[in-house]
Parts: sequence; C-alpha cells; structure tokens
Amino acid sequence: MDFESYQAIINFAIEKEQEAAAFYEASAQAESREETRKMLLDFAAEERKHEYLLQHLDCTGECVLVTLDYKFQWIGDLKRSDLMVDIPWHPGMSYRDILLVAMKREENALKLYNQMLHKSETETARNIFKILCQEEARHKLGLEKLYDDYMAGMGD
Repeated sequence: MDFESYQAIINFAIEKEQEAAAFYEASAQAESREETRKMLLDFAAEERKHEYLLQHLDCTGECVLVTLDYKFQWIGDLKRSDLMVDIPWHPGMSYRDILLVAMKREENALKLYNQMLHKSETETARNIFKILCQEEARHKLGLEKLYDDYMAGMGD
C-alpha cells in the first residue's frame, strides 16, 4: 500500500482500529451470555485504546506519542491462531469459537501491520507500524492465553 503522508498511514490504521472495535461491539450486542458480552466489550475497549494511541501520535519529525509514554517491548506469541482456520462470526457462537474468531482477527491485523512495517521506507513510518504491531501482538497473546485457559478448563 502506498501512502502520501504519515498522516495517511495513521488515518488508515485508525480506520482499521475503528472497524475492529465496531466488530466487537456489534458482536457483544448480539451475544446473550453476559460473560461473553463483557469479554467482547473488553476487546472493543482495547481497540478503542489503539485508536486513541494513534490519534495522539505526532509525526512532524520522528513519530512520538504526544500524551502517553509509549515503551517498545517484545511480546511473545503462542502461535495458537496460526494453527487454526478462519471461521465466520455468527450470533450465538460458543465461547471457544468467539475466541477463535477474535484470535484470527488479531493475527490478521498483526500480519497486515508487519507487512506495512517491512514496506516502510522511512524510520517514521516504521515507528508507526512498530507501535501497531506491538499492540496487536499484545492483544493476540491475551486472546491466546484466554483460549488456553478455556481449553485447559475443558480438559484439553
């Protein structure tokens, strides 16, 4: 993907985060189980945090966060979702399947941002995508841990 400016990159990423949050919010509204609805709303809130993070980037020089102290760190990957197929979301899905859909969404977002990171030609653009990659990796890891805990509770 080619972008005309750093702001265009940020706007694209904000749209992706808004799309993800809207997915989780719509999924929560269609969910009848309170515990699962809360989990989906938590996911939506996490995506809204990513949106906020992007809205507070200053890319007039090297990209820095204006209002937050952002620290880069390595995020592990359990690779659970890498071994699973994409399944479409539908109302009334089991908790396990909702976790699968969410993990794949985060995996796909991480892949997209990693591709964009590697195609970036400037340090500023790379910094934007490093932030996004870290945030998506953190979210993916959290979902994979939820999945592992759930499956362990089911005796798997």
